[in-house]
Amino acid sequence: MENILILPGDGIGPEVMGEVTRIIDWFGTHKGFEVSIDHDLVGGCAYDAHGAAISDAAMEKALAADAVLLGAVGGPQWDNVDYAARPEAGLLRLRADLELFANLRPAICFSALAEASSLKRDLVEGLDILIVRELTGGVYFGEPRGITDLGNGQRRGVNTQVYETYEIERITRVAADIAMKRTKKLASSEKRNVMESGQLWFEEVNRVIAADYPEIELQHVLADNCAMQLVRQPKQYDVLVTDNLFGDILSDVAAMLTGSLGMLPSASLGAPDAATGRARALYEPVHGSAPDIAGQGKANPIASIMSFAMALKYTFDRGADADLLERAVMQVLDKGFRTGDIMQPDMQLVGTSAMGDAVLQALDELGS
Repeated sequence: MENILILPGDGIGPEVMGEVTRIIDWFGTHKGFEVSIDHDLVGGCAYDAHGAAISDAAMEKALAADAVLLGAVGGPQWDNVDYAARPEAGLLRLRADLELFANLRPAICFSALAEASSLKRDLVEGLDILIVRELTGGVYFGEPRGITDLGNGQRRGVNTQVYETYEIERITRVAADIAMKRTKKLASSEKRNVMESGQLWFEEVNRVIAADYPEIELQHVLADNCAMQLVRQPKQYDVLVTDNLFGDILSDVAAMLTGSLGMLPSASLGAPDAATGRARALYEPVHGSAPDIAGQGKANPIASIMSFAMALKYTFDRGADADLLERAVMQVLDKGFRTGDIMQPDMQLVGTSAMGDAVLQALDELGS
């Protein structure tokens, strides 16, 4: 029996995760996916209930789960909450306590949505990039950090970019292992021209690939140039590995090439357990909580559904089921079903639950 913890979160999170629960039930009924599902709070709703963005009890459930599925966190009603208790702190604690150092963010442009991209069809149609972002180090966690009053009407804000060899090595191995199963092409992005941490990143990636992955074609690209190249010629990349800060930025650039953040999933993985070989994992859509449409049944659930497909692939070793779910989503899009964020002329506008219905129908048709 597998164990999934669902943390719907804030805004549209409960709506999109409701559709994911229906998909999970389908795989239980039709594909023998035996799973126990628990629910808890994270984000602003957890702060309202417990005074913290995630409670210790919820964190214990996350530590015990085989996989955590998260909706979204945040909203304007929590803008004035203390920084340490802000909704996003719940996500950061999950990443830190679960030791999720590898963030996988695919940017896939479905042919049916190529016209929704801000770039020309020929640049994005067939796009299939995977960005592997280091998630627990770098400037977001480095010390010293903080804001200091200098006493003369001036203040100083400090964040520190820090990486050690082991952090760079383990994220490189994750990216390289994935690249070996794809096209054996790997690009690494940093700013070694102006940052010592970037020079260390460059040297350690070179060392790991040369020693253990000689078949991989390795390319290095400065982060600012990488952002430009993603807009200029995105299909030149396959797997792209980078640090926490640049990964945050570059993955959002890549996401918008596909037409909508509402379409994109992500996975955050830890190190494999020595006994079971299974890594702790958190799966979540790339989009935010979208408070402007929360509760209206307009949200696109596809990113959350595709996040569950990633869970089937990376945690539960059910690659065929993951492929089936991805094909179902493609069929729904090919038939012209669209939520508002991806709406196109002459297509059928549907809401959150109707999109879920369409995916379930496609599963029935493809999985029978």
